[in-house]
This record gives sequence, C-alpha cells and structure tokens, in this order.
Amino acid sequence: MLVAALLVGAMVSAMAQNPDPDSRDKSRYAVNNFENDDLYTAVQTYEPVSVEMPKGRKVKNVILMIGDGMGLEQLSTAWIVNNRHLNITDNFPYVGLQWTYSANKLVTDSAAAGTALATGSKTNNGMIATSPDGQPLETLSEYAKSKGMKTGTSVVCRVCDATPAVFSTHHANRDSLYNIMAQFVDSELDFLFGGGLKWWENRPDGRDLTAEAEAKGYTVVKDIESLKAVEEGPVIALTAYTELPPALDRGTEHQESVKKALELLGGHKKGFFLMVEGSCIDDWCHANKVGYAVEEILDFDRTVGAVLEWAARDGETLVIVTADHSTGGMTLLGGKVAGQSVAVNYANTGHNGVALPVYAWGPGAEKFVGIYENAELSQMIKEILK
Repeated sequence: MLVAALLVGAMVSAMAQNPDPDSRDKSRYAVNNFENDDLYTAVQTYEPVSVEMPKGRKVKNVILMIGDGMGLEQLSTAWIVNNRHLNITDNFPYVGLQWTYSANKLVTDSAAAGTALATGSKTNNGMIATSPDGQPLETLSEYAKSKGMKTGTSVVCRVCDATPAVFSTHHANRDSLYNIMAQFVDSELDFLFGGGLKWWENRPDGRDLTAEAEAKGYTVVKDIESLKAVEEGPVIALTAYTELPPALDRGTEHQESVKKALELLGGHKKGFFLMVEGSCIDDWCHANKVGYAVEEILDFDRTVGAVLEWAARDGETLVIVTADHSTGGMTLLGGKVAGQSVAVNYANTGHNGVALPVYAWGPGAEKFVGIYENAELSQMIKEILK
C-alpha cells in the first residue's frame, strides 16, 4: 500500500510539472503553498448599512476616505471574509479609476500619492504637500478653510504620518516628524484625531505643543472617552504613543472618533471638509500579514458605514472612498466563498503601480466616474467646493 501511495504521489507530481499540452485548463496544474500569515477566516462578520442616495441636492460637505494600501485585491479579500458584503461595495453607485504614479517614480509612496490627492498636483516621493522644487502647495483642507468651511482629519496612525500630514502641513521630507507634528498647532484644523504623542510630548526642542495648542483655543485630549465628552471644537485628540492598537484590539474607537467629528463639524452653515484614513491596512500588507490587514479593512469599512448613515440623514454630503496605492503585491489565490476564508500570496513588502478604484456617493458623485490621474481627483473636489 505504501508503494502504491508513493507511485500515485509521483504521478500527481509529474502531472503538475508536465501538464497536458493540449489542455486549455492550465490552472488545474497550479500548486500554491501557503503559510499561516497567508491564510485567514472570518472572526466576526457584520451587515453593511443600507442607505438611499439623496437626489437633487447641492454639495455642502465633502468627506474623503482613504484606505492606505487598499487596492482592489485587498478589498476583494475583505469582501470574501465578510460574506461577500461591504459598505463600500454595496452602497456606492459610482465608480472610477485613478492612476497613482508620482512626479519622479512609477511606484508612488504615501507622501507623493497623498499630496496628489490633497493638493491636485503630483510631487516626488517623500515630499509632504510641496512641489518637486520644495514650494508649498495649497491643500484641500486649506482651500476649504479659505471658503469658510470647517475642516477635520481622523486617522488610526500617527497624525504626522504622510497621509494626514499632506492635508494640513508642508515639508520636503516626510521623515521630519517633529517638524511636521508642530505644524498642526498652526494648521487651523477644527478636528484632529489619531496617534503620535511621541512627537507631541517631551520634544527635543523643548516646545510644549499642548500649551501652544490650548493658547490657540484647542481642547487637547488623550483618550477616546475624553474626546466623546468634548462639546465644541476645535479639538486635538491624540490617543496613542505612535499608532493606535490593531483593529481587533481598539474596538470601535475610530468609528467613535469619526462620529464625534461629524457631530462637531456638521451643522456649520458653510459646510466642512473631512479626511478619514484607514491607515494601518498598509502597515500589515507591508508585513505580509493578511489577517491583520483584512481586519483593518473591515474596521475602515464599518467607519464608512457610520459616515454613510450620517450623510444619508444630512442629504448634502459627498462621500468619496479610495486609496493612495496598493501594498504587498498581494494576490487572492485560494480560499472558500462559503467558508469566508482566503488564501493569498504577497509578492513583496512594497507598493505597486496599479490603478485604484474610486467610489463616490451623494450629490455630485456622478462626476467621479471615468479614468483619471490621482491629482485630478483632488481638482474635481476643489471644483465642487467653489
């Protein structure tokens, strides 16, 4: 029996290595070897919200939501894990595509991609809301503020990281974190949430950013319960030393922060601009850990659901969901639809240059259909805010 089993195994191996040359079914000969970090099954699923898009209304508020590192392949894995339903895939009727290359690289980083999304201009990798020659570029937050709108940012990473930084600060080097963090005191944001106490407190330059911010009228808090108790802005909430805990450990903290942002920014007669980032999808794809990455996507998607419910009640809010780039060269190669499990392969620990989907909901959403540059996405938002 052992000899027979060995012979059968040898025949199967030979077939895999030497497929029938006349067969068009080449995929049946593929063999994929998966490690523990490549496999994931749903821990706890949820039902997406169901909202109707308002008709015949003008845009008063714009909420731009960015899943850092969240390409279509990452979204597909989360869609399978959550029983083929997501707030993003189930509710957004208008979809476009954006190209992500930077001014000096085919494969962008978050600084250059974020700058394009925030300013409407491409720049070199590593640069924060500045042109390739180092000149400051006006951001969407700054433009909205010039129109009398309120502005906000809510992320789950350090607020001085590339994506949140490009909407409110300017620097030629994304790694100048102490300098970037200090700029938030003068940013005129009405709402700021995320991590980053490491660069806020006990600074090498001796500056007391909390005292400086409070002197400018900010309430500064360091935990989510204190943020929830704030009754009026402006507010800066830094609830972690660097990044917030992983999605399954932090619970509903990001949804709570965004709900508070909508409470404080909503109702302003000239509207608001809010940027929300699912920051750590990118981190876990860099680490090639699909389970952590999927849970970050699902947390971001639940935040999208909370935003949609608020926007549906408001009726004058445009919601856009996209990414800055895709991370990890990830491909979905196996799993079970009924079992809500996925098996993936990561080609690398970096980014890629593949186009990204743009999902739009609310008044003006139809303008975002088509294929365009990431910088054009920002330009279209600015045009709507005129």
